[in-house]
Amino acid sequence: MTTNQRMQGNSTSTVLGRRLGSDLMALRTEAGLTQSHAAKALTASTTKVAKMEGGWVPVRDPDIRALCELYGVRDPGVVGGLMELARIDRERRKAKGWWDDYTINGVMQEYVTLESAATEIRAWQPSFVPGLLQTASYARRLRQGLATTAAKSPEPDEEFVAARLARQKRLYQDPPLAFRTVIYEAVLHNFPGGAATARGQLGQLAEVAELPNVSLRVFPFGGGTHPGLNGSFNIMSFAESGAMDVVYVEAPFAQRWVEGGDGAAAYDELFEMISEHALDEAASVSLLHRLRKEL
Repeated sequence: MTTNQRMQGNSTSTVLGRRLGSDLMALRTEAGLTQSHAAKALTASTTKVAKMEGGWVPVRDPDIRALCELYGVRDPGVVGGLMELARIDRERRKAKGWWDDYTINGVMQEYVTLESAATEIRAWQPSFVPGLLQTASYARRLRQGLATTAAKSPEPDEEFVAARLARQKRLYQDPPLAFRTVIYEAVLHNFPGGAATARGQLGQLAEVAELPNVSLRVFPFGGGTHPGLNGSFNIMSFAESGAMDVVYVEAPFAQRWVEGGDGAAAYDELFEMISEHALDEAASVSLLHRLRKEL
């Protein structure tokens, strides 16, 4: 789902909301009923039902119970699972955190909320140093280098950099975020800002790689080709029982979410395949130190 699809007026379609809405729509379809039938059971409009099924609005427990009754869903586990998903979605829509102190626009608003709630992130990055590992100099130079009329975000450069550094606190909190990342070797040879930026960034990568909650590996030039070379992706996992993985996929001028199911499983399989063909952690850190000495 793209950013434009995610925002409509004052409504926001969230990852968890879309999952809940999809589940409710599947139950309605299986029962052979229309949105009009659902609207009548809720004493509401079909527009409200459409927004619920699209994840545009939070869903109340009484509405879930009424719809499950209408759809003939009696299994307490199914009903309870839907209500738990709705509860987490409502809480995340209201969540306050460090990001409220910064101007964060577009799809990143939802991303940083999910990142803050995640217990583990697996990230593949073929083009740039992952945001959680960037130095201030790297983030600043990268933003300036990529800025175009179409892609420029409205927040000031220094606020953008400060927000990026604030995200990195997740690596040091208790409990810390478990972060596994594989970086294509090309990233380590193409630094915005040249040698000065490269020296600090390579040192930062080597230092963070020593954290017990961080696994950093480099995919070498000789590792072969694979579908991941088409773009970066982050797989976010959560602590809640039965919570689905959420994948954030990024390409120039577009982003999309893959929410659980076979789609997320395919990205998980791809990440593990990339990891298997990457240098191990010790060899990756050795490469970082060697490249830094060669500057």
